[in-house]
Amino acid sequence: MPLHPNIDPELAEGLKHAFLPPVDFARMSPADLPGLRRQMGAAFAAMPSFAAPGLSVEDRMVPGPDGDPDIRVRLYRPEERHGPLPCLYWMHGGGMVLGLVEMDDARMARFVQDVGCAVVSVEYRLAPEHPHPAPVEDCYAGLVWAVKNAEELGVDPERVAVGGSSAGGGLAAGTVLMARDRGGPPVAFQLLSSPMLDDRGTTPSSREFTEAVAWNRDANVFGWTALLGDAIGTEGVSPYAAAARAADLSGLPPAYIEVGELEVFRDECADYAMRLVRAGVSTEFHMHPGAFHGFDAFVPEAGLSRRAAAGRAAALRRALVRV
Repeated sequence: MPLHPNIDPELAEGLKHAFLPPVDFARMSPADLPGLRRQMGAAFAAMPSFAAPGLSVEDRMVPGPDGDPDIRVRLYRPEERHGPLPCLYWMHGGGMVLGLVEMDDARMARFVQDVGCAVVSVEYRLAPEHPHPAPVEDCYAGLVWAVKNAEELGVDPERVAVGGSSAGGGLAAGTVLMARDRGGPPVAFQLLSSPMLDDRGTTPSSREFTEAVAWNRDANVFGWTALLGDAIGTEGVSPYAAAARAADLSGLPPAYIEVGELEVFRDECADYAMRLVRAGVSTEFHMHPGAFHGFDAFVPEAGLSRRAAAGRAAALRRALVRV
């Protein structure tokens, strides 16, 4: 596949040495997903247990939504810091159909180190076996647990940010809407990294990227269909599933939204950011020039990737850290 002429040169060079999973969503069916998930799980199981200097990592099983199975969360905390810490509650990516908490270990470790916060990362149920509202309800249940148990976890319940990447960014936006509408828990900030926000697929960028380094139009349709089934694109889709559907964005916490220039989600992220601003929500928006979806995961050492990581950490520090 030829690369887009606007791609950042350092990212283009880095792709020559990056591993890109050979997943063709245009030719996939839901029946292929269990095998892909097993491969992903086996790959992480074969790796040494994640460890980083000065970081404690612990898995817990916590109550899921009423009547549903418990969900796994992974807790990250700086070992040398005590007292109530700010907390990032995080959702991994994977297009609503793939992913597990282990895939974000390195990113969460950087947040702990750079921000001085604790992190709670949630492993939600995946579509299509568990369509909407299961994933977002899992995410909300994990948030409720984290805030309810803030004292035990050593975190400040008034300084909790909700964030996620890709599908996780969309679920983070839905979780924040849910917390507003259900009267809590309080959310101090939302960090949305290339969030998956709109199932309708009608923006120019959603139509443009039929070919992409990662997550093209076919993949996006596959993921949304897995989550929503026949409801995709109809008027019956909940804003908790697709946050771009929310008619009212007022009363939400301040936001940081970022997206790449060369990805399906570009326009829906820009639109959502401007709608937040118009609703009175303080919002910082970044469009990374020459960047494709997941660029910082595939080419983490590129200058653009480093700047993006630094921007996220700086935004969290401004929102959560008391001087």
